[in-house]
Amino acid sequence: MALLKILKFPNPRLRTVAEPVHAIDDALRRTMDDMYETMYAHHGVGLAATQVDIHRRFFTMDVSESRKEPLCVINPEIISKEGVQYDYHGCLSVGGNISDKIKRAAKLRLRGMDLTGKIFEWDLEELAAICVQHEMDHLNGLLFIDHLSRLKQGRIREKLEKANRE
Repeated sequence: MALLKILKFPNPRLRTVAEPVHAIDDALRRTMDDMYETMYAHHGVGLAATQVDIHRRFFTMDVSESRKEPLCVINPEIISKEGVQYDYHGCLSVGGNISDKIKRAAKLRLRGMDLTGKIFEWDLEELAAICVQHEMDHLNGLLFIDHLSRLKQGRIREKLEKANRE
């Protein structure tokens, strides 16, 4: 396994819309293992392929307290949403201690495929629902900051540019 380089905002490749996965093979499985290692090493709860410059529709996540319940989702789609929750979001691609409250669905039903090619559906809520919506945004070329006002986006950009100069 290997740590993968995480693309950082404002890298334009983060805006690439991911393509569906058409075949599950050993290369995809190795990539998924590398993504888990990278996600855990950076203390993330989720990591989309787009964030590591792979523009295919899959992501990893682990929202468990034990950090021993890794999940992968290939070709995910949200088939229903319910309710509203506001919670803080951070992002491995935005970096630093930057976070802000984002409006998301409180519950959702997710359809996807696992590494064996089996199609599944999950009902998710709370942090798991937030994580899935966050990672799906990445697969669609969006970042959590895109849900913020232009003023907040500008402040975040300035903060990141200052940090990069130092």
